[in-house]
Amino acid sequence: MPVRIDVFTIFPEVVEGYGSVSILGRARQASLLDLRVHDLRSGASDPRRSVDDAPFGGGAGMVLMPEPVFAAVEAVEAAEGLPRPLFLLSPAGQRVDQDLVRQLADTPEGFSLLCGRYEGVDQRVADHLVDGELSVGDVVLAGGELAALIVVEAVARLLPGVLGNESSSSDESFTDGLLEYPHYTRPADFRGWPVPEILRSGDHGSVARWRRVQALQRTLVRRPDLVERRGGLTEAEVNLLVAGGEVHLLADHGYDALLGNAPSQAKDAPHAPH
Repeated sequence: MPVRIDVFTIFPEVVEGYGSVSILGRARQASLLDLRVHDLRSGASDPRRSVDDAPFGGGAGMVLMPEPVFAAVEAVEAAEGLPRPLFLLSPAGQRVDQDLVRQLADTPEGFSLLCGRYEGVDQRVADHLVDGELSVGDVVLAGGELAALIVVEAVARLLPGVLGNESSSSDESFTDGLLEYPHYTRPADFRGWPVPEILRSGDHGSVARWRRVQALQRTLVRRPDLVERRGGLTEAEVNLLVAGGEVHLLADHGYDALLGNAPSQAKDAPHAPH
């Protein structure tokens, strides 16, 4: 059974366009993803299909009215059922991260997304129609369509069979709470910048260790909050970084106590450039 995701928007062509190409398009063609896009204007009751009005109390911008939004959602729910939870894309919502994406991908009934527009959505939609709110970050967008597509693609990539290489999603950033290691491809030397020799060695064990060190080092330098969130580095990871010449980096991030347990020859390894 494909995972069903319903998206409500006043710009269905935007979501349908992106949802018909690349990974999402292939997933839909292979019946791994059931993406259904609904036009919020279908719930409008006037000839102009109006969905917005001026805010009570004054102020800039327009607000999505509750009537067409409720009507559009309830019509789909009555005609073909609606996968719940239904999330409103909103700056006030729960932050989307890879852990949440995994939870959504594991929801067998699927879920639905409601895209806001203009100045926002009437609060009664948030209070009485949706089951929660999601945010893709502390940025302001013109609407929820781009945010919805981020959620849809992030979830689709975790569905079995969607990616050609099933190991791809397990090696990516945020898996195990770490950023991903750097990638290289041909040519081996570009403008005097060579690919690290170890990646051309054919030694799969050494390559795996190098990649793990790079992921740990990158995360400590660029996103130490991710390391903290996963409970810090394990002793094995500290030893791996020491062997990779990252003693100074570890000391800078408060791992002095664990350095005493690392092999002495590893401590003398040259400091790896960042």
